[in-house]
Amino acid sequence: MGELLQQLLILLGGIICLVYLVKCIWFLKYFFPGLWSPVPPSFFRSMGEWAVITGAGDGIGKAYSFELARRGLNIVLISRTLEKLQKVASEIEQTTERKVKIIQADFTKRDILDHIEKHLQGLEIGILVNNVGILPTPYPNCFLSGPKNDEDLINCNILSLTKMTQIILKQMVLRKKGLILNLSSALGTFPCPLYTIYSASKVFVYTFSKALQAEYKEKGIIIQVLTPFGVSTPMTLHAKPNLFTKRAQDFVRESLDYVTFGDESYGCLAHEILGRFMQCIPLWILHSDRMQETIRNTLSGYLKEK
Repeated sequence: MGELLQQLLILLGGIICLVYLVKCIWFLKYFFPGLWSPVPPSFFRSMGEWAVITGAGDGIGKAYSFELARRGLNIVLISRTLEKLQKVASEIEQTTERKVKIIQADFTKRDILDHIEKHLQGLEIGILVNNVGILPTPYPNCFLSGPKNDEDLINCNILSLTKMTQIILKQMVLRKKGLILNLSSALGTFPCPLYTIYSASKVFVYTFSKALQAEYKEKGIIIQVLTPFGVSTPMTLHAKPNLFTKRAQDFVRESLDYVTFGDESYGCLAHEILGRFMQCIPLWILHSDRMQETIRNTLSGYLKEK
């Protein structure tokens, strides 16, 4: 009996070691994306003639607009501030010589989708980047102490993504090709105190995207959810870039190397490493009163300095 138990434990240990070895080998793809699953230069243009980017006036959305234009696509910019859209459109046209179309829309409102769909008619849309989103406040707060604009957040972070996907996915299915990138957040990969509503809205983006890819991957559509940590944008008060806080342009360029890596990605190597580390921390530690107080004091002090 003792010998049998010993053999079972050895077998179990071998299986665990094998599983972790496979995970380590699989993780190497993020270090060498060009060798593991290279994305041909023509890949993005082969999806279709146009790319649609929401929240394109600033930050990550603006960076995706420029990068996809450089890779050969015409661009549809959608955001609420006309002056920013016009400036970005002018810069893209001058630097890339691609066509740019502007649609002014406030995604906190529910009555804009017909307006958007009308202006997209007749365009061969190969790529959709659902980037638009709002963070009510960068300062960490308990639920009852936070801003009371929950409806705006739900409309912008959840409803807009769902409806934009409905509008554009239909034509992708008919053409049997297309790429949809949905911007979630690392805060949407676990229940995150002090950013409760924002985290919950990004959980929707995360699960919606993964379920949608399961439904449509056999129809030639790539749907990937991105869950970045820190990116220097107006939403993060232009946090100073460092090893883990990426410039928007750098994050976008790196994330496009990972579009064939499956239905989810942290978007860049630094965030992949940080994400694996965070997965090792038990939720009871992250949810403890001491940890919440530490996060509140640290982030509030940092943001006030800015």
